[in-house]
Amino acid sequence: MKVIIVGAGEVGFNIAQRLSEESHDVVVIETDPNKIRQIQNVMDVQAILGSGTSPSVLQEAGIKEGDILVAATDSDEANLIACFYAQHLTDYITKIARIKNPDYMKHRGIFNQDFLNIDLIINPKSEMVTSMLKLMEVPWASEVIDFVDGRIKLIGITIRDNSPAVGRRLSSFNDYGHAVLVGAIVRGEKVIIPGGQDTIQPNDLIYCVAHREEINHIFRLLDLREEGLHRVIIIGGGETGLALATSLDTTNINTKVIEKDGQRCLELAKQLERVVVLNGDGTDRDFLMEENVADVDIMVVITGDEENNVLISLLGKALGAKKTVTRIAKLTYIPLVSAIGIDTVVSPRLSAVRTILQYIRKGKVICELPLKGEAVEVIEFEALEPSDIVNIPLSKVKFPKEAIVGAIVRGEEIIIPRGHNMIKPHDHLIIFALKGAIPKLEKFFTVKLEYF
Repeated sequence: MKVIIVGAGEVGFNIAQRLSEESHDVVVIETDPNKIRQIQNVMDVQAILGSGTSPSVLQEAGIKEGDILVAATDSDEANLIACFYAQHLTDYITKIARIKNPDYMKHRGIFNQDFLNIDLIINPKSEMVTSMLKLMEVPWASEVIDFVDGRIKLIGITIRDNSPAVGRRLSSFNDYGHAVLVGAIVRGEKVIIPGGQDTIQPNDLIYCVAHREEINHIFRLLDLREEGLHRVIIIGGGETGLALATSLDTTNINTKVIEKDGQRCLELAKQLERVVVLNGDGTDRDFLMEENVADVDIMVVITGDEENNVLISLLGKALGAKKTVTRIAKLTYIPLVSAIGIDTVVSPRLSAVRTILQYIRKGKVICELPLKGEAVEVIEFEALEPSDIVNIPLSKVKFPKEAIVGAIVRGEEIIIPRGHNMIKPHDHLIIFALKGAIPKLEKFFTVKLEYF
């Protein structure tokens, strides 16, 4: 597959790197010579110095032979123009555009018309708001990912020192008879695809797969308090803060927005009915104490200043906020801030990368989501009839130790598998796998897993 990427910022760079690792034919177009040199030093792709808004440059990149164009510059207009020229230079290319301007998103119907005909519009902030709302569905989780239209939840949970799960073998969870499976454990810098004999240790970050209706059983297994979500404070009243507050405005959740720009506060107050808007500085300890941050269930910190976001989140935790959700734009910062005690990180760029790569993926793979620095992948795909894995009990399948089947979806039925379960043709499987296990997994299938 030939993919042409316009823009080598963090989004374009990460997409190019992942696709090149899977031996796709990747061409990157970038106007900054420093970024061109960086790309040439670290990955095996064709890098062209020029603008994706130039028809000549697109032709040099091989637009007529291309399968997919990803327009991922920081300029919405440049992305739209690149898609416009691609539409007229070739009839058979899939076009993906990263669009940030909310005004464009209000009129997104024009992107589907013949003169642009863009296949996928990615709005990073919108994707990030969606991620935050999913987190609020399960307030005690550090990550919540939906599969099969939300019927299956992948939930990340940090194990407390006093959790009853500490020291228990995972095989003992079967005694409860409920549909819950631990698919991955992050222990410090190490990622483990566990077996039944593995035990849970304090401070482990475990990823559980469960039916949507069975989430309450995880409460009991891990002795988590099911208190619900009552109070939320949003620090930062920009476009993302407004979008999140608007989503919460129709709920019974007590929500406040703190914004230090007085004029912006007036604008927010006009657009929100139930959400309280406060003019204040999130870095002011006394101000946060006055607003009883100690009683807050979730403190969402999404200002435009990353350093302040980290500071405010740590301050909020120190003052007693039960959970913090912190916006970090730079992908390289995410592992660092997670290591210093930030509960959950959301990133518009990471959201864009995930969505674009999920769309690009070919074959029978439905979607993929990297976890914890891409050391482990969660893959959903369809099992085909000729596969070596179908119609025999899972306990008899010589599955790689670095991979585990987390769920089987058979029509309307969802199965959290045990050893006696069998995979049937056309089942959808959710698999946890370390990156190095993908080639081993391919041996089980007659159709290669062309992930991404």
